[in-house]
Amino acid sequence: MSQPKEFPALERLADFLDTRYRIPGTNIRFGADFLIGLVPYAGDVVAFGISSVLVLAMARQGASGMVLAKMIGNVLLDASVGSIPILGDLFDLGYKANRRNLKLLEEHYEEGKHQGSAWWVVALVLLILLALIGLSVWVVVWILGAASDLLFS
Repeated sequence: MSQPKEFPALERLADFLDTRYRIPGTNIRFGADFLIGLVPYAGDVVAFGISSVLVLAMARQGASGMVLAKMIGNVLLDASVGSIPILGDLFDLGYKANRRNLKLLEEHYEEGKHQGSAWWVVALVLLILLALIGLSVWVVVWILGAASDLLFS
């Protein structure tokens, strides 16, 4: 399987987001994703959006469900940990989700890795979300019951 013709553009975008700049005197590289993420919360949302657009562009190139599930996992991990002040910024310096996703796409096209469906991943995520929604409803009902007991007892 050969790389998509848009691969160089995806590579430039991943480089811009994760490794464009270097801290002088070190091998530490960073990009726009790190810089945008320095703005608390809003920057992390913007960086997540940009990384998601990159994943969508990779999806349009015919990546398998499995490679897309791994890419989405990278972006979600980057956004989740990245939203923690200071620690998340340090994590962003090392994790580089966009470069990881580009590597996954390369492996998919050049080595035939990460093939197959990700239906079981989607099903698992949906089950977890349903469990969290159920837990949230239970907590709200419990809090309302406790408040009701306090107010009307």
